Amino acid sequence: MNIAQLDQNFGIANTVKFIEGQGGLPFIQIHTDKAQALISVYAGQVLSFKPVSQEADLMFLSTKAYYQAGKAIKGGVPICWPWFGADPEGKGRPAHGFVRNRMWDVIQTDLNSKGEVKVTLGLNDTPETQAIWPYSFQLRLVITISETLGLELITHNTGNQAFTITQAFHTYFGVKDIHRATVTGLDGKSYLDKVDAGQQKQQSGDVKISSEVDRIYLDVSNELTIHDAAMNRQIIIRSQGSQTAVVWNPWEKIAKEMADLLDDDYLRLLCVETTNAAADTILIQPGGQFSLIAHYQVK
Repeated sequence: MNIAQLDQNFGIANTVKFIEGQGGLPFIQIHTDKAQALISVYAGQVLSFKPVSQEADLMFLSTKAYYQAGKAIKGGVPICWPWFGADPEGKGRPAHGFVRNRMWDVIQTDLNSKGEVKVTLGLNDTPETQAIWPYSFQLRLVITISETLGLELITHNTGNQAFTITQAFHTYFGVKDIHRATVTGLDGKSYLDKVDAGQQKQQSGDVKISSEVDRIYLDVSNELTIHDAAMNRQIIIRSQGSQTAVVWNPWEKIAKEMADLLDDDYLRLLCVETTNAAADTILIQPGGQFSLIAHYQVK
């Protein structure tokens, strides 16, 4: 992928620039009077977002992340699609699907009259994807950079067979101290505890992290909030098209086992994911489409 050609075709003067990122991957740098952002065309992944009003990035991005073909980038907003979690058919295919370790296409960039930048990335099925998942599709990711960060993942079924997907924005939020971070909006909700063999449990009060957490919350509301007390900020997560949410932190043991995390990175990250997971599956008929939307605001 020719980065100079991408910049010529899709760059916007003083606002949107295509650069060679780590591992030689094409990155998109965005600078507006509202925010700065960094997007990897590989994986269709937002890596960084910082409103001008904030000192710290919204995102966690590992300093040991891989930037190479076939590997997922640890941090930012990986896209899980067309399945979330383990291969639903038990065929040994990669966890979280096949789009988070593929080069995407740049479809469009736009700067509107409100000063918002929209970047549209896409993937279509190929013989290679058909060998992994035998369906015809058109996938579009619309990223909106303003004082807030907006994500819309649009799945079109371009074939003649219905298909079912699960999916996620597997967002890594940066926190200053995990011991002082909580998530509100889930009190009373049932969740599947993947640390405890998928047992169904019920949340009581705010979500606090003091050990490994890997939970799929069910029938969630469309607004959750991360309270990052050590940084004196709140991250408000609004969603559409989603009835489930995942909260994940690897904690100490798993962080040490992950080659693309520092041993103590678990202290600085909290994944609160907008998902269609577990029984929240999405059936898309031939010619139909479905949108999963997340919107992040920092206060």
